[in-house]
Amino acid sequence: MKVSCSVVVFALVFHFFLVTGSRSPPPSDSVIIIGAGMSGIMAAKTLEEAGYKDYIILEADSRIGGRVHKGQVDGNTVEMGANWLFSGGPKSSPAHEIAKKIKLRTLYSDYGNLSSNIYKQGGGLYEKHVVESAFKVADARQEFGTNLSKILSSKKGGDDDISILGSQRLFKQVPKGPLDLAVDYFYNDFEEAEPTRISSLKNTFPRQLMEDFGEDSYFVADPRGFETVVHYIANQFLSHNNNKITDPRLQLKKTVRKINQSKNKVIITTEDGSVYHANYVIVTVSVGVLQSDLIGFVPRLPLWKKLAINNFDMAIYTKIFMKFPYKFWPTGPGTEFLLYAHETRGYFTIWQHLENELPGENMIFVTVTDEESRRIEQQSEKKTKAEIMQVLKKMFGNGKQIPEPDTMLIPKWWSNRLYKGSYSNWPNGYTLHSYHDLQQPFGRIYFAGEHTNSTYLGYVDGAYFSGINTANALIKCLKHFCEGRRS
Repeated sequence: MKVSCSVVVFALVFHFFLVTGSRSPPPSDSVIIIGAGMSGIMAAKTLEEAGYKDYIILEADSRIGGRVHKGQVDGNTVEMGANWLFSGGPKSSPAHEIAKKIKLRTLYSDYGNLSSNIYKQGGGLYEKHVVESAFKVADARQEFGTNLSKILSSKKGGDDDISILGSQRLFKQVPKGPLDLAVDYFYNDFEEAEPTRISSLKNTFPRQLMEDFGEDSYFVADPRGFETVVHYIANQFLSHNNNKITDPRLQLKKTVRKINQSKNKVIITTEDGSVYHANYVIVTVSVGVLQSDLIGFVPRLPLWKKLAINNFDMAIYTKIFMKFPYKFWPTGPGTEFLLYAHETRGYFTIWQHLENELPGENMIFVTVTDEESRRIEQQSEKKTKAEIMQVLKKMFGNGKQIPEPDTMLIPKWWSNRLYKGSYSNWPNGYTLHSYHDLQQPFGRIYFAGEHTNSTYLGYVDGAYFSGINTANALIKCLKHFCEGRRS
């Protein structure tokens, strides 16, 4: 897309105002957005559409998209972060609607035959009727938990809550043994990325995203990547050429290290020494990054804000992709998802082959979360490969030779200082008052990100709406109707 001369002049003038060395005061109502993930891009789009074009987006990474991020395994695109879209409910998911518009390739994830695909710790499949019995108990546990959650939520002004595990204890059906643990992990940890003893019942069940958008899940399997959804949005308002964003208001590889706010302005300092001035800032980094020491705040964040940030949870969800010289796992209808039951919760439990998504590529991946993710990120890839090979030999050996993978990709979301995890999760005991504080601006600093959208917490759609909501709150303030700002 070609840019008019007037736009170029405006962009250069605006850049002069904001970047280091400007001796002029910041332009009226100027805004800096930290982070170019879904929430940051939506915040910028919302400001743009409201007529506020004096903003700049500072992104620490070399790309936009944040935790919507593709990777490569021997030339094949895989999704290291967000991967599924949801459909079939009374409302439409914005991310899914955009995916359909740009014809993003997705495949329906069919979990229907999972009861025939659960492997014992020592090898061999469980009998189907045994697994079906375990699933019936899991369904009853979840129904009980959902009903209890609705009762707790109906209490006006109350903070009564319980963990998912606590509700299972009330129901007198606590998972035990490898099979029950594997099934329970599939029902809960596979979604929240943390164990049931941590996750809040009231703020997990019912899962509002699935209530609204549906439980039909679609696996993104497009060479362009899920991040194309974010690019599509960005291209609607940022100048670009041949799908490459050229707008000077987006600056990549700018890691923010300090946010200094005074009564009348905000000064941002990045790792490379650049200094930016604005009237307001929208911080869209993950709650995990806020919990780290990456960004320093001057003055320091007040105690109410620090408590709200540090008592929330940043979960870790890791997909380990492997490409083999040939397939040795079952393929065909009803074989896509497999479970490995182990006495240790979450020990290489959930497997998915990619024969439907990448036919003939001999690829499979395993999902781990929480402490297993942390453990794997801290050990050598060689040791992780050896552990995985031991599991695969138990699952599919039966005297057959199991080859080593040609390629293995292990995303490290927890170790990456720009993310510090995969997505947020509401822990038991975290109150609505604390969550309100988590969302609240502090002076001229506003906060966005999936962790600030309680309706779709942890999902791309949550990030989408959080960017809109936070930008609208700031716009309201810019029109001299500031509400909820605390110092």
